Amino acid sequence: MNKKRAFVNGFTLLEVLVALSIFSLAALALMRLQAITLRSAGDVISHDMAWQVARNRAALLMSDPAPPVLGESGGAEENGGRTYKWVQSIRKTDDSRIVRIDILVTGGDGRKARLQLARPVQL
Repeated sequence: MNKKRAFVNGFTLLEVLVALSIFSLAALALMRLQAITLRSAGDVISHDMAWQVARNRAALLMSDPAPPVLGESGGAEENGGRTYKWVQSIRKTDDSRIVRIDILVTGGDGRKARLQLARPVQL
């Protein structure tokens, strides 16, 4: 008697290969997403550090009892292990009791933070 088995236990080689290829495509997509997320997080940290340098410059200018010197000046500060260049411009306003201060901070990766504030000439 010749009996054929109607059901075979297990998967065929073709089914295993298809499942493996689908899994590997999903894994590659997740790895790429992780790389993009890490790069975006680094950009956010760099931009936040540039803002912190700008706010530090503003705090120094606002708390200095001496009147600010009109004109443009610049320098560099290290924050978070990176160097940030800053340029500040102090100009007169229509009101002679107040000056306008513009601060621009640029990181090594090109990220910028721009801050504008007004300060009384005499504290």
